[in-house]
Amino acid sequence: MGANCCKPEEIDFTQEVELNHFELLRSIGKGAFGKVKVVKHKNTKNTYALKYINKEACIKMKAVDNIIQERKLLEEIHCPFVCNLRYAFQDDENMFMVIDLKLGGDLRFHLNKMGTIPEDVVRFYMAECALGLMYLHSKHVVHRDLKPDNILLDENGHACLTDFNIATYWKDDKQLHAVAGSMAYMAPEILERNGYTYTIDWWSLGVIMFELLLGKRPFRGSTNEELTASITKGKLEFPSNADKKISNDGMEMIRGWCTRPASERLGSKETGGDTKITNHPFFKEYDWSEMEKQLITPPFVPDSKKANFDATHELEEMLLEDNPLQAKPRKKDGTGKISRFLSPISTLFPIRWSCIKA
Repeated sequence: MGANCCKPEEIDFTQEVELNHFELLRSIGKGAFGKVKVVKHKNTKNTYALKYINKEACIKMKAVDNIIQERKLLEEIHCPFVCNLRYAFQDDENMFMVIDLKLGGDLRFHLNKMGTIPEDVVRFYMAECALGLMYLHSKHVVHRDLKPDNILLDENGHACLTDFNIATYWKDDKQLHAVAGSMAYMAPEILERNGYTYTIDWWSLGVIMFELLLGKRPFRGSTNEELTASITKGKLEFPSNADKKISNDGMEMIRGWCTRPASERLGSKETGGDTKITNHPFFKEYDWSEMEKQLITPPFVPDSKKANFDATHELEEMLLEDNPLQAKPRKKDGTGKISRFLSPISTLFPIRWSCIKA
């Protein structure tokens, strides 16, 4: 009799996916649009990152369209250089997206820890990020918020892009005009409101490359006005000792990505598109077919014995969270706002993909 009370709850995994299908583990992140926890699927035992967004907070922030757009985008893409969506569902309080878990930490974490990152390591990250961007752009998706914080490493040291909160579709004949992204990494055409497409991502990658190698960004300002002026009009300059950390090919790579106007930027269709990047001398040592298959050994492997993320997220949840996340059944009448979050999806199976256009 006493044993029956301790019997674990039986879960029917053939039914629609729900939070009860996952074991909730530690908190690893928090952003403007939600929080992130490590979870383990109780049936498959696979671990993932669970991103959850409170519906009421989402409505107050007027972020509903962003969240729905993010899910729609992630349902349509699958690439080893992107954190892929595996499940999506909701309850009465929250919306959930279960995404590939990368435990190697983001590049902001490693940059803060190391100060600067050696060029051979940065070269590898830039190559894998470039493949991720090429894939997204082939799907007419522009990320719009590339920064070190949104580039994650897996436990083996491979890089991938994450956080598609403000990603959107672009068209050749209809430019985007919304000011979106993290200002320090925004391309000049965003701030000038002249219209833009996918080439803004290449500018951001150039800024990231500069920062990883030298520990500071190429365009800076103490106010938003000064930063805007630096990005839109400032000259790209390297420190006098930059040649000790960056090769001539590396400097040319950064110059190519941080070029104005966008039509002259490395990666634009006017300058030769993707092949201009893959043929650049900076990447001459790489076999891109092997790079696409992740057959090249990463030059840096994160320490798996340490937490490669800010541990304060977990501490904050333990001490400050009034309403900790827990599985709750939905009301039978189906109430709960944001019904537009679409129906639940189960595991998304890999599809054929290619990063580099022929």
